Amino acid sequence: MKFSILIVVFSFLTSCHVLAQTKKYADLTSKIDSIIENNSFNGVVLLTKDSTAIYSVATGYCDLEKKTPLTINDQFVIGSISKQITAVLILREYEKGKIGLEDKINHYLIDIKEPWSKEITIHQLLTHTHGIVALDKPLEFKPGSQFHYSQLGYELLAQILEKVTAKTFKKLTTEFFSEYLLKNTFHPDYKRYKHLVKGYEESESGVLEFTPNSLSNYAAAGSFISNVADLNKWNQLLYSGKLVKKETLELMETKYATRIHPVFDTIEYGYGLLFKDGEQNLEIGAFGYAPGFVSACYFYPQSNMNLIILENTGNSLDDFKKTFKVHTEIMQLVKNQTLNNGNE
Repeated sequence: MKFSILIVVFSFLTSCHVLAQTKKYADLTSKIDSIIENNSFNGVVLLTKDSTAIYSVATGYCDLEKKTPLTINDQFVIGSISKQITAVLILREYEKGKIGLEDKINHYLIDIKEPWSKEITIHQLLTHTHGIVALDKPLEFKPGSQFHYSQLGYELLAQILEKVTAKTFKKLTTEFFSEYLLKNTFHPDYKRYKHLVKGYEESESGVLEFTPNSLSNYAAAGSFISNVADLNKWNQLLYSGKLVKKETLELMETKYATRIHPVFDTIEYGYGLLFKDGEQNLEIGAFGYAPGFVSACYFYPQSNMNLIILENTGNSLDDFKKTFKVHTEIMQLVKNQTLNNGNE
């Protein structure tokens, strides 16, 4: 009897807490609603504070032809958000002493015959400062001297992981996701996902058309599949130090290179994570773009808020600032909320 009363009291207190959080952020959620409605957004948004969902919505269709409504649990291709997953896997091997960040890649990838394999480090692959344009071509620049965003660099990191762990990248990542109960996150070749939505891109005539090549990128660089709940959990695991040690997480959050970005203009790069100069403790995370999929996954350390936005329609592809308009506008709202009330 006492146990039953405790359950009722706990449930009542939990409900009160959620209601209080909802009222506190009513203005913020109302503004998010307006952004979504005014931009014909087709996707899913999840905003959490600590362990409480402040805002959760699925709007539009997972299949435009059949008019099948999206649900909050649907899965999306997450694009370059994938890179922080690959970075974490590298850093976990670094913590075990099996990989050195300043190791030259020829130590692991003996089949690359170009002389630059003896110059480029794992750190440079992680930070897009290696200069590789193709495996059979000379470097674009001296390693470490410039930044050039590279999908191939992260594919090489996956190959290094395969050498070090003696497992395929597919098997390694599948075991990793299983270990941390990320039940809706998949390597694209592990065909157990059941709720992957269709991706669409705007044609030159302005019509949204299904794109069949959403999974065409290297998995390690941009083709993992996930949903908002798992990405929210990923943030909670990563930034609480459950995936890598605190000191290693600080390496991920360190500024190593600056990029002129098609959305942010100027942005800093760590290991798989992006942030404005000096704002690692304010807003940190990544965008992702795969054909037909427009994503954002961000953490706000000062307020302990997580924002996940997954969209399956790519519009205005000649101007990524328009493509990511909903994402950046909602991010700015959450950033302002953090600055104004982050420590409450």
